[in-house]
Amino acid sequence: MHTNPKQWRVGLVGYGEVGRILAEDLRAQGVAVCAYDLKLEAADIAAPLQAHAAQHGVQLVANSAALAATSDFIVSAVTASQTVPVAQACAQSVQPGAFFLDFNSASPAAKQRAASLIDGAGGCYVEGAVMTSMPPYRIKVPLLLGGAFATELAPLINALGFASKVASDQLGVASATKMCRSVMIKGLEAMVIESFTTARFYGVEDAVVASLYETFPGIDWEKQAAYFFQRVIEHGRRRSEEVREVAETVRDAGLTPWSATGTAERQAWVADGADAGWFGDKGTPEFARRADWRVEADRMLAQVNKRD
Repeated sequence: MHTNPKQWRVGLVGYGEVGRILAEDLRAQGVAVCAYDLKLEAADIAAPLQAHAAQHGVQLVANSAALAATSDFIVSAVTASQTVPVAQACAQSVQPGAFFLDFNSASPAAKQRAASLIDGAGGCYVEGAVMTSMPPYRIKVPLLLGGAFATELAPLINALGFASKVASDQLGVASATKMCRSVMIKGLEAMVIESFTTARFYGVEDAVVASLYETFPGIDWEKQAAYFFQRVIEHGRRRSEEVREVAETVRDAGLTPWSATGTAERQAWVADGADAGWFGDKGTPEFARRADWRVEADRMLAQVNKRD
């Protein structure tokens, strides 16, 4: 494997929002990038991904195993439920000594299962916990690393523009930090959507928002609500899977995950609505990007209060 990370061939498993951002920022430095995504196998949704790859010089490959066979550094950025299956697929052909960075929002137990597969096949597994939303920071998003190879990997990927730091040489510490944070962050998203949409139904939204400003004056509730609605409408499916992993993390601590379970259900409910076209066509630029959350709340209310 090349000791200079800029000479690496980087393989991205998952070519969604995270994968495309990483591809753009790595290709801008001249780093060779290949990618695979399950969506490439669906003709009706593959075209935008293929166009993006062509625009940025990213090679698309047939499957995860093919990607692992030629990659010095693999980043797994898929939905939480695919964390272990992707590791299993890559373990079939991972190169000896190749780094495998697991970007996924999965429980410590899931990360440990994935690590055993990659390390057992001769790769070098590192868990990664992305600590905030990717788009504003792009490749420099705050990133916690964990595992036996984390200290070795951190300076190498930071040379590529990542902003990583080692949380622990023990697997599970970084992901536990992420999961516990997500109880709050993803829960707040779900609570704002539920509270504000219900307030809109009763015509008391202005009073509710004013009260929140008074109690928490450091938060711009109008702006934050618009952002929460947008992110959940666009990414609710991925978020609901993450929060189900959060619930498993809570269970493993001996607690009943009442909050996390409710959050996962609300996020999935919004995702179902997005799939059903409540918020417009997913392929359009204006999808879920309105500055006023009330527009989206009204769309939800129009659907749930339909009368035969």
